[in-house]
Amino acid sequence: MRPTLIVNPFASRVTERRVHEVESRLGAVETLLTERPGHATELAREARGDAVFVFGGDGVVNEVLNGLPAGKPLGIVAGGHTNVFARALGVPRDPGAAVRERRITLGRVNGRRFAFAAGIGVDSETVRELETMKRAWDGRRRGDLAYARVVARRLLGGYEPRVEVEGLGRAALVLVSNDAVFTYAGRIPLRISPGARFEGGLDVWALERAGPAAAARFLARLATGRGLTGMPGALSAHDADSVRVVCDLPLPLQADGEDLGDVSEAVFEAERAALSVLVA
Repeated sequence: MRPTLIVNPFASRVTERRVHEVESRLGAVETLLTERPGHATELAREARGDAVFVFGGDGVVNEVLNGLPAGKPLGIVAGGHTNVFARALGVPRDPGAAVRERRITLGRVNGRRFAFAAGIGVDSETVRELETMKRAWDGRRRGDLAYARVVARRLLGGYEPRVEVEGLGRAALVLVSNDAVFTYAGRIPLRISPGARFEGGLDVWALERAGPAAAARFLARLATGRGLTGMPGALSAHDADSVRVVCDLPLPLQADGEDLGDVSEAVFEAERAALSVLVA
């Protein structure tokens, strides 16, 4: 296999030396560097290799997924801060060892693909605050502790029902994933829907309302690894093909940690067996 290597040179764990090592290990037919947001999508569409490897974090992986031609396998070299998708899949540290194709489901929301998670509510508002606003202002990426503080503050502050999850009911926030791991807090995997699998459809979890009591249950269940399915005051669906969410007023939407702007409606869909990802 002679892959194209797409690199985010600004990712936290990407260095020139490491890029050369990955190029050599893969025998890349070309190496393409991203220059701006959205550029990786364009590069993926024009990639000459018979596979595409991405060196960077979840953001650049998401961009590549939205430009990757049908049938072209994807490999990942973890180079970001959290690397949720790579860690959840268990991709090898040595990209040369990624020789087996694993066929998985991708999510899509309002036409935008996502690799592992999307949502409206506490997750999207935290991304908006820490990435779109604060990072754009000073260029610094906040760590896991900052994310935990913002999530806890927002949950404790409370949310009333403000969206309609079609077929489930009224809710304050909605989290959608195609794997059990929604994100990581350092080394700890945070599992929202423990039954979700990359080979299945989408799992949906929605909280009817949030406040101090619900926040305590939410954080305790995440910390102990039990997941949130079955939590009192929650709605859920397993292995769904699609779910439509209508907002009372425009709310932030995120996918794979990327701020997709405010939406009045979101349609989440499962693209079953859409991607061959290269694993060990």
